[in-house]
Amino acid sequence: MIRHLCLLILLTSSAALAAPNVLFIAVDDLNDWIGCLGGHPQTKTPNFDRLAASGVLFRNAYCAGASCNPSRTAIMTGLPAHRSGLYNNRQKMRELLPDAELLPHYFSRHGYWSAGSGKILHYFIDAASWDDYFPDKLKDDPFPRTFYPSKRPVNLPRAGDWQYDETDWAPLDVTDEQFGGDWLVSKWIGEQLQRPHDKPFFLACGLYRPHEPWFVPKQYFEPFPLESIQPGPDVKEGDLDDVPEEGQRIARNRYFEHIQKQGQWKQGIQSYLASIHFADAMLGRVLDALEKSPHRDNTIVVLWSDHGWHLGEKEHWQKFTGWRVCDRIPLMVRVPKEAVAPGLPEGTRAGSVCDRPVSLVDLFGTLTDLCGLPAKAGIESRSLVPLLREPSAPWPHAVITHLDRPQNYAISTERWRYIHYFDGGEELYDIVSDPHEWTNLASKPEHAAKLAEMRALAPKEMAPLAASGGKEAGKK
Repeated sequence: MIRHLCLLILLTSSAALAAPNVLFIAVDDLNDWIGCLGGHPQTKTPNFDRLAASGVLFRNAYCAGASCNPSRTAIMTGLPAHRSGLYNNRQKMRELLPDAELLPHYFSRHGYWSAGSGKILHYFIDAASWDDYFPDKLKDDPFPRTFYPSKRPVNLPRAGDWQYDETDWAPLDVTDEQFGGDWLVSKWIGEQLQRPHDKPFFLACGLYRPHEPWFVPKQYFEPFPLESIQPGPDVKEGDLDDVPEEGQRIARNRYFEHIQKQGQWKQGIQSYLASIHFADAMLGRVLDALEKSPHRDNTIVVLWSDHGWHLGEKEHWQKFTGWRVCDRIPLMVRVPKEAVAPGLPEGTRAGSVCDRPVSLVDLFGTLTDLCGLPAKAGIESRSLVPLLREPSAPWPHAVITHLDRPQNYAISTERWRYIHYFDGGEELYDIVSDPHEWTNLASKPEHAAKLAEMRALAPKEMAPLAASGGKEAGKK
């Protein structure tokens, strides 16, 4: 009896160790300005590009929410805003969803060691969901020591209380190590990758740049001389002329006007490019650590950004919109064949590209499927494994991205995008012929049938905006 029990324990332990690991990399506020997505001709992102080239790059991936909190909540719970009622950054996840089980806890409950570092949730850690965290999870602050100038703002004056105090930029005369921040996150993640583990791991790496403020060591500004800086290719004068009133209200949030008035548009673009370049270097440190680790061949890598960012497109600065420049994000997945992932034992094919419309809310279901864990009950998260296996496989699904309140949302299919506002305003774009969404077709009679078809893709039920007692003033 004892012998049989010991054998069972040994077999169970061996099976657990044979399960694939997961390296779950989040990048904050990154739009399509990476080389493999072609969003800006001046960007320098060799490490994003090498990861994309080693697995599957999703070129039509969308966030579930157009700001950090709803996007990250949807990813980590498997519940989009129309199910959870969490639509904006001022709501607090644990006040609204006190019993929701997050992705790392689900993995931990199924035999994994779940750990993380940096920003994964919206300015908190949620200690009970993790086995370990850096910084200390009990302090509930996901940010390690970071160097910031003592006198701020540095370059962009504040125009009033409406302006987010982190909207500022400057090159810093410090080394990466002195800067800290994402360098310390990548260091800790690299150390976890290097050491042996007695369980498979779910390891989350939250890179904060290119989130504001765009302060990074000066070496990352050097490839982008100010006189050479160009706006992104999506910028077009008069682009709001055919946009409904609510869309114009969201777009004209005073930031872009203020930045232009201060003569800081080029500086802002330069600083965003520099911050992306810095994030790319930190990603490179993590990928290098994985390559040198004993877990290299048994680790699934997933990289995503919570939402994109406007730098003058549609006269807008920041996020919060239904347009592609905000909603379309980098998503890449690599599954090594040697990992023998139960959901995809053959692994992903290097250099694969998928143009099917997918949502970040589907990461929960995808990872449980890949790792052979039971599907989580009660969530709304499809598995992307069929597309990882064959990127051109049939995919009859649309994606919804929620804005700040119910009935403000965007719907994406492979060719079409539809934006709906609570006051009845609508936009319709053919992104094959109009990838920058410059021509709103919603009022064109010849597109009435397509407009009706896109309307019908909206959720049949939409949770109301849930009340939350706390406010996160200033946290954009």
